[in-house]
Amino acid sequence: MFPISDDHPTLRTPVMTLLMLGVTWGVWLFVQGGGAPMALAVSVCDLGFVPGEVSRLAPLGLGVPLGVVDGRAMGCFVDNQLINWFTPVLSIFLHGSWGHIIGNSLYLWVFGNNVEDSMGRGRFVAFYLLTGVAAAMAHLLVDPTSPVPTVGASGAISGIMGAYLVLYPKVRVRTFIPPIFLFRFPAWLVLIFWFGGQVLSGLPQLSPLRREISGGVAVWAHVGGFVAGVLLARWFENPELVRRRTAVSDAKMVWS
Repeated sequence: MFPISDDHPTLRTPVMTLLMLGVTWGVWLFVQGGGAPMALAVSVCDLGFVPGEVSRLAPLGLGVPLGVVDGRAMGCFVDNQLINWFTPVLSIFLHGSWGHIIGNSLYLWVFGNNVEDSMGRGRFVAFYLLTGVAAAMAHLLVDPTSPVPTVGASGAISGIMGAYLVLYPKVRVRTFIPPIFLFRFPAWLVLIFWFGGQVLSGLPQLSPLRREISGGVAVWAHVGGFVAGVLLARWFENPELVRRRTAVSDAKMVWS
């Protein structure tokens, strides 16, 4: 299921959603070289979130092989650089492939603009970053010794989706189901279905014998971000903006 739009237009231009998208794509193109192998490897190794580095439970020098990049054998190695403490935030703006960034951008746009419209611009940015960090901490709790760097906005976007569930559960979301089906489902159904899929995918990862089962996806970061979004949504919403949105919606219902 791929959400592509919703039936709930915003009252204000989603400036910060657009800004987050712009920063994310700027990092992808100019820091990560648009996926150029060497630039991608260096950015992920140096700026990606490594649970074992933050927890200090992974041995220094422990390496994760990346294979051959531009004719050179590459690997990421655990270190104790100061920048490691900032990677829970920095990694939000990094991605691992074109498909990764395109998918995250779609989800951020579909769900982010309405959440921003009810929080206000400053609160929305704070919420986005906070749920992204919460997602990283959830991943750390599940696998605190991991030397594998993780990147992507998925955790923060999961927080946005959790907030959307709280704020707009009945809004219809246009959802594409491959290969050709397009449906309009209530948001609560789309989001709970997605969340349930993440939990089911992550359960085998809790077994110390099969941590690789999630296929390299930090699904517990998604779960942690989503739960954080659900819990924090009402704290970050702006009552005046919500009142305006409610008034506009009521007026449309009267005229229709």
